[in-house]
Amino acid sequence: MMSISSPSRKFLAVLCGTAAMATVAGCAKDNELDLSGGVGITATRSACPAVAVPLQTGDVTLFDPATSRDAAAIDVVATITNLTPQCNDTGEKVYQLASFDVVATRRDAGPARSVTIPYFSTVVQGGTAVVAKRIGAVTVSFADGQTRGTGRGQASAYVDRAAATLPADIMERITRKRKAGDQDAAIDPLSIPEVRAAVARASFELLVGFQLTQDQLEYNVRR
Repeated sequence: MMSISSPSRKFLAVLCGTAAMATVAGCAKDNELDLSGGVGITATRSACPAVAVPLQTGDVTLFDPATSRDAAAIDVVATITNLTPQCNDTGEKVYQLASFDVVATRRDAGPARSVTIPYFSTVVQGGTAVVAKRIGAVTVSFADGQTRGTGRGQASAYVDRAAATLPADIMERITRKRKAGDQDAAIDPLSIPEVRAAVARASFELLVGFQLTQDQLEYNVRR
């Protein structure tokens, strides 16, 4: 994966409250509020991006002949599974590696065979803006007489640690304790437009899926 530079590169921020996971101030456990000193939100953030497979891109169906869409013409069906992130966030450049398996079945238990399937890895900011994309390929191997085959692939990305950090004033607004009776005690800080926008700018994901043709994507949607 190409490295991403400039302040536009930021990671997915996992924040408590509305947007995602809640942790709590003081000695409270995860998803509980510590009311002893006023209500506040403790933000749990990671410099590592979230890793996921986008909807409708985790499966691919290959036909023989390729132009057919009959069930009898299905040659190979493959699925991305066991997507596993492994992040090194110890330096100024955070490195996220995502490994995954591809499990496939073929129609006929014939001789040994290999099938190469293209996949993409994309870094997305704020859920919509693509800032980097790379195309790779994974080879699925079928043993002689077997209908099930497997392959393994990887995706990766670099991001500046500084770009993953929310501004101090935004963090203060999110985590500041509020006491009952305070004017803003009942206001979720993540509902404030400028706070929500800052969190979006600091939100990055590494997405992995099969590089589908338009026909293959439409087939997945219709299934």
